[in-house]
Parts: sequence; C-alpha cells; structure tokens
Amino acid sequence: MRPVLVKTISQMMQISTKLKGTIGFVPTMGYLHRGHLSLVETAKKNADIVIVSIFVNPTQFSPNEDLSQYPRDIDSDIKLLSELDVDYIFFPQESEMYPDGCKTWVNVDKITQVLCGKSRPTHFKGVTTIVAKLMNIVDPDLMYMGEKDFQQLVVLRQMAKDLNFKTEIIGCPIIREEDGLAMSSRNKYLSPAGRKNALCLHKALLLAKKRFRQNITNSSKIITEMADLIENMEGVIDYIEVVDPDTLEHITELKKGCRILLAVIIENTRLIDNMKME
Repeated sequence: MRPVLVKTISQMMQISTKLKGTIGFVPTMGYLHRGHLSLVETAKKNADIVIVSIFVNPTQFSPNEDLSQYPRDIDSDIKLLSELDVDYIFFPQESEMYPDGCKTWVNVDKITQVLCGKSRPTHFKGVTTIVAKLMNIVDPDLMYMGEKDFQQLVVLRQMAKDLNFKTEIIGCPIIREEDGLAMSSRNKYLSPAGRKNALCLHKALLLAKKRFRQNITNSSKIITEMADLIENMEGVIDYIEVVDPDTLEHITELKKGCRILLAVIIENTRLIDNMKME
C-alpha cells in the first residue's frame, strides 16, 4: 500500500486530529536504510497507525557541516515505506517548517553542552526545536528513535518530560552492518579504505566490553586503550566518554548498564556509536 504523502502542516494536523487508535511516529531525515526501517517495523507492531516524517532539518547543521551534500532520495524512501505499509509520510519543505518571521527555539540545558554538544554547539537546539514542532503537528502516542544517537534520545526524553508532551519516546537497538559498523546515512561518504577504518568505532567498543567482563573498570584506562586502537586505524577522536545512561554525567568506574559513547572522524566524516556495558 502506498502511503499518503502529506506536504503541509495544516493537512497533517487535520489528519492526525481525526485518526483513531494509537499513532506511532518515526521522525527521519530520509535516505532510509535498514536502521530506519527497523524503527518503522517496531512501530507497525505496536501502533494502529504509523506516520514517518522526512525532513532534512537545516537548523541542526552548523555552517561548516554537510547540509548541502546530505544524501536525499525521496523516491526510494517512498518505495521502502510502501513495502512496509506505512500509513502516512509527512514530507514538508523548509519554508513550511521555518516560515519567515520564525523566532522561537526549544533548548534543553546542560545535557546538550557535553559530548556531541561540545563540538556541535548549535546542533541540539535545532534537534529539539524541530522534534517539538513535529510532535505538536503529528501528536503521536509513541515515537521511535534509534539508540545510535544516544545523546539525542536522552535530550528528547528530557524535553518531552519538561514540556509535558504526552508522547512516549521509545529507544530501539542500534542496527549494524554484518561487520559491525553502525548504519548511518553518512557511511556513503566513505571510500573503501575509509569504510574499513570506520570499523574502529565498533572494535573499540567491543574492546571496552571485553575489559569490563575481565573486571577492569577504570574509565581512564579503558578509554586510553580504545583511543590507541582508533588512532592506529587512522581515526581522529572527537570524544570517548563513559557516562550514566540517564544523566549523561561522566563516570570514572564502569558499572553494569553504563554507556560508552564516542565520536570519531574518518576521512572528514564524523561518525558516532555507543554501547551498553553488560
């Protein structure tokens, strides 16, 4: 079944107001891969109606980032979502989401200023603003997001709680390629050699998990070993952090349930990944 393609806010709001049953929502920037589709499949299992948004949000890109090069293929996206029997695709244009005179931003304090927020200081303001707008427009009961963007997941849950959104935000497992690389639309930027070196993120996380299972829990020691592995595979480290999964606060000793988050630049492409310590 081909989804209904909705391009305006007013039409989407009219539709969502009249829908009966549980609404599941998957916000995306398009160029869909198996990671996105896994979110849609989970939504299909748990909701009566599934809505997917496709919008490359300009406000979460810094001036020196890849907005103009960010991959787009709406025809392929529609085909993939049709195969999964998605009910609606919300596909607005930038002028629809950010009309002239727009002056309001949504900002979450503190937890947006660490990790990715250090090197991308305007990123999360753009993320929280657009997701708040989308949640207001679609009015979903359930929203599905991947755990690969773990900081984003924590930030948006905090925003939804603080602003009293009714939507429950559900984190879904990271989907990986067969060799372990976390799926990302930006993986297409990598050359064959860069693609091979990009495995350093997953290998470093597996090394950390191995050390944790060997009862080595000192964060600094484990981070040093991870950094050596990454640099030996030509990765440029933005950060490696061991954090509390609820607060994102740095912790000095690994414990069950904590997360290791990292961002690494491979061939000028910034990749992120994370892993729960179990």
